[in-house]
Amino acid sequence: MPELRKDPIIDRWVIISTERSKRPSDLLVEKTRSRGGFCPLCPGNEDKTPNEVFAVRTGNTPPDTPGWKLRVVPNKFPALVTTGDLNKRTEGIYDRMNGFGTHEVIIETPDHNATATTMTVDDFKNIMIAWRQRILAYRHDSRFRYISIFKNYGEVAGATLEHPHSQLIALPVVPKRAVEEIDGAQVYHGHKGRCVFCDVIDQEITDTRRIAAENSRFLAFEPYASRFPFETCVIPKVHTASFEDADEAMIDALADIMSTILKKINSALGSPPYNCMLHSSPFNTDVGAFYHWHIEITPRLTRVAGFEWGTGFYINPTPPEQAAQYLREAPIG
Repeated sequence: MPELRKDPIIDRWVIISTERSKRPSDLLVEKTRSRGGFCPLCPGNEDKTPNEVFAVRTGNTPPDTPGWKLRVVPNKFPALVTTGDLNKRTEGIYDRMNGFGTHEVIIETPDHNATATTMTVDDFKNIMIAWRQRILAYRHDSRFRYISIFKNYGEVAGATLEHPHSQLIALPVVPKRAVEEIDGAQVYHGHKGRCVFCDVIDQEITDTRRIAAENSRFLAFEPYASRFPFETCVIPKVHTASFEDADEAMIDALADIMSTILKKINSALGSPPYNCMLHSSPFNTDVGAFYHWHIEITPRLTRVAGFEWGTGFYINPTPPEQAAQYLREAPIG
């Protein structure tokens, strides 16, 4: 029988459609197709991007030349720009401000054809280091309230360039999704005196059915009220609100579990398009007691249609317990 399940953090209901239960082979996996042509992110084309603001390099190679393992550059076509000020104003009942912010591209590897399956744990470590360092670069800038870091893999997931990359957008406001999580976590903490994310971790470790992978410091699991098939949450087992506070041991463990879970997703689902999103605490907010940073990975296997848009409900045809089993059993080699 289908079930309605409620997300304990943001009070969102999801329909787990067991009557439509789908195995990985039944799901819509749209293959990523090579579009060919010139790639501005490849080695040798450093002059085709804005000047790098961070890099992991081999030896003492100079900036904006080949010899890098990872580069971070401003987006050539940014969603937001750093010029000017916010200039908040109203237009009748409507609020508006200038499109102020920062938009960067994290070029994750010099290998144009690399995937999560071929990348090493060291490659993932470089990515996690870059994410942390770029957040720290903006942490004390009072103009910014929130840093969004995300990866779109595959054209269906929104990637406009094939070369492996993730993106950073620094925002002058806290986005609605982050506010929903923070508000839900604060209400839960007010009622029970505990972090809801920590309670979820404890329950998932006790239950085990929705765990896809874990190591000593991180848990990768399919949320109880998953919106999408194989939606995966990666979360530190120890309570911590801000990703950028992760020490080297945490970064090492995070690189290990991100490598493992993405390889398992590729193995089980045939390298699907996916979105990967970091959820961390806003700047200059006192949320440390009840918020818990995490990463969400959502393979693009179903389409959102009229029912979802009209109601805010999602229909998930693959129960998270089943998805977790497939991922646990999936090879990573």
